[in-house]
Amino acid sequence: MSESILEVYSPSGEKAEVPHGALVKDVLEKLFGKLDPKWVAAKINGDLYDLTRTIEKSGTITPVSIDSPEGLDILRHSTSHVMAQAVKELFPEAKVAIGPSIENGFYYDFDVPKPFSSDDLEKIEKRMKEIIKKRYTFQRKELPKNEAIKFFESKGESYKVELLKEMDEDAVSIYEQGSFVDLCRGPHVPDTGYIKAFKLTSVAGAYWRGDENNQMLQRIYGTAFADKKALKKYLEFLEEAKKRDHRRLGKELDLFQFSDEVGAGMVIYHPKGALIRQILETFEKKEHLRRGYQIVMGPTLLKTELWKKSGHFDNYREFMYFTEIEGQSYGIKPMNCLAHMLIYKSKVRSYRDLPIRYFELGTVHRHEKSGVLHGLLRVRQFTQDDAHIICTPDQLQSEIQGVIDFVIDVMDMFGFPYEMEISTRPEKSIGSDEDWERATGALINALRDKGLSYEICEGEGAFYGPKIDVKLKDALNRKWQCATIQCDFTLPDRFDLTYIGPDGQKHRPVMLHRVILGAMERFLGILIEHYAGAFPSWLAPVQAIIVTVTDSQLEFASRVFEQLRDAGVRVELDDRNEKLGFKIREAQVQKIPYMLVIGDREVEAGCINPRKRDGKQLGMMKVEEFIDFLEKECREETKGRVGLGII
Repeated sequence: MSESILEVYSPSGEKAEVPHGALVKDVLEKLFGKLDPKWVAAKINGDLYDLTRTIEKSGTITPVSIDSPEGLDILRHSTSHVMAQAVKELFPEAKVAIGPSIENGFYYDFDVPKPFSSDDLEKIEKRMKEIIKKRYTFQRKELPKNEAIKFFESKGESYKVELLKEMDEDAVSIYEQGSFVDLCRGPHVPDTGYIKAFKLTSVAGAYWRGDENNQMLQRIYGTAFADKKALKKYLEFLEEAKKRDHRRLGKELDLFQFSDEVGAGMVIYHPKGALIRQILETFEKKEHLRRGYQIVMGPTLLKTELWKKSGHFDNYREFMYFTEIEGQSYGIKPMNCLAHMLIYKSKVRSYRDLPIRYFELGTVHRHEKSGVLHGLLRVRQFTQDDAHIICTPDQLQSEIQGVIDFVIDVMDMFGFPYEMEISTRPEKSIGSDEDWERATGALINALRDKGLSYEICEGEGAFYGPKIDVKLKDALNRKWQCATIQCDFTLPDRFDLTYIGPDGQKHRPVMLHRVILGAMERFLGILIEHYAGAFPSWLAPVQAIIVTVTDSQLEFASRVFEQLRDAGVRVELDDRNEKLGFKIREAQVQKIPYMLVIGDREVEAGCINPRKRDGKQLGMMKVEEFIDFLEKECREETKGRVGLGII
């Protein structure tokens, strides 16, 4: 066959012969009989191509539909280019930075003299619609890198020039639609008319490349979907997510705050927020103790030499803080494992002692860039429900399965569905190939033995070992990373951890690093959004509030308050001289599970009249009956684990 003729195949095996250099869209039309209007690109031997690119080699070609995950990614990327074009036409002084597609949307960063306003977003949206209507084609061109640098220098686009100078390629691709030209790998939709449903959602500040030492840029976020129905559904989801935003609810419910005086990423807990956290921590301690864990505590500062020995200094230094005391360098711990290994090494261990399970609610510090900080979900100081299990190689499988059971048990109690992922060896790592294979195999076998499905995430493990990541799903079906199980043969070797085996000789143990809830701050943020601030009774900082109708009920209300508090109920008394309706509405805003309304009728009967936060009346009952009712509810919510009080 002539070299100018290529053989292409559909995914199902149909074959077509096409000339070298044929357009992708023509190849699809020949192979499939017609060009589906939903097709926006094609995948050739696994690589994505524009429909107007030429085909240079034989292989399998698969059309990419606009409503597929890859098609939506292309659509959103194309929409970000249209947004950039609109910004440049409306604000010619703007410099463009980067504009990728992201999960459920896209963004583009701009360097502009003053921040964008909401009115500016409306103007940009309007101009985008005009651009879309003109159906500008996305034209791909390849240029030598030097020519591309000169081109963007002539346009004053310094951010593009910086990116180009760091690229290793001799040639780069650019895309042009209408008046706008951008440095881009592509692919894109054939023309702007393919963009049917989009919305600009917000604007925020973002440092160039996420580094606070760089220029602050304006980042415009948006989203796009294949049709208006899907867009409408997503915008409704965003509105619900906005109502559940833990930062807003944290302020409304008086749970926590952040302060510029303190520093970014440092949480200040108010009484109610601290109480919720205390409830969670007490629950965690009890659950760990009954599973054979020992509670330990390690220091916040450890000598830098120790971090060098562990490999953190070489592999994790950019996320660590360091200080010096009397000429000695110390690292502020980003993890708790080092102290736990030192506890293990404090005396000779026998195989009969293993497994040993050390648990610590350890506060750690990590240098997260300010651009990625996000309320409780991404902070610089946080506390982990961290544990390290040191065991013999023969015990490894059962210990991993024990942690998996622990995770499933707790996720089920909170009502979270979950998914499992196994993250394998990253490029930057320590340890031998053999140890990594053993560790990865142990994690895979543990999940298989439990009959649990999982996905493989190549190269996303910790630098010292592979891990199982558990992604929970909240009330809005969003996925969150919380629990993790990391298998480590390397650090026990570096710290010379040993045990005396049945043969009287020294042997090397294996170590599991694991968390169940993960960072307490992050988990609390997830809970706030999951419950929309309406915590279940066992977790609510205030379980009941006593509401008086007039001052004449104060004496009886005070006795009820004391009786409930003595029984362990977290209760408040609202004895203000305000109208009953006002008090009830305020209690509902605070999302308190129960309001106990006391008027003359209740005083006369010696009873209370509980009202749920959704307005449902429980009817008149004795205080003792309500205590029993609340105790039972807390037990049911936690599957028998937690009653009244926090202990």
